[in-house]
Amino acid sequence: MADKEKKYEVIFCIINTGFVDTVMYAARKAGATGGTIMKGHGAGSLEAEEVFNITIQPEKEVIMILVPAGIKDDVMKSIYTTAGLDSEGHGIIFSLPVTKTAGLSDFEEKAENNAD
Repeated sequence: MADKEKKYEVIFCIINTGFVDTVMYAARKAGATGGTIMKGHGAGSLEAEEVFNITIQPEKEVIMILVPAGIKDDVMKSIYTTAGLDSEGHGIIFSLPVTKTAGLSDFEEKAENNAD
């Protein structure tokens, strides 16, 4: 497995069920090429609902989007503007650095072509 020198970040978006298309449209608009969607179940508390002044829906979808580090902020901003806490989707977004990758040659070529 070969290490890649290019730096990546993975963006996680936890959103109410039914808003995946909204998130992916916003992410693609900012340069992301795709994502992975998982079903989830939130375990919110009454205290969290009071602090954030929102109703926490238990059924969630988690979207993971791998992006070159250079576009992470743009992708996160686009998603949050479209599907963040102030929207019906009540999206929570965070990112983590990716230290190693393998098998991303097609992804890298597409990202480089989109950057031109």
